[in-house]
Amino acid sequence: MQYTLRNIPPQVDQALRERALSERKSLNQVVIETLMRALSLDGSPLPQRDLGDIAGSWITDPETEVSLTEQRRIDPELWR
Repeated sequence: MQYTLRNIPPQVDQALRERALSERKSLNQVVIETLMRALSLDGSPLPQRDLGDIAGSWITDPETEVSLTEQRRIDPELWR
């Protein structure tokens, strides 16, 4: 199967070319490997973040609470 891709962002092109050069592989091979990895077709699961490391870590800060209270205030004059 062949594809023609257009409008590749310059930073994507540069990153792919640099990887191909550093791994001593063809650009075609690096693009296929990157697509396989991105689509989880290479056998490795995509890393996922469940935020468990920060859940429940909120620290109450009086200054933050004052700011949040001010942001939540509704001005009746603006709702006419």
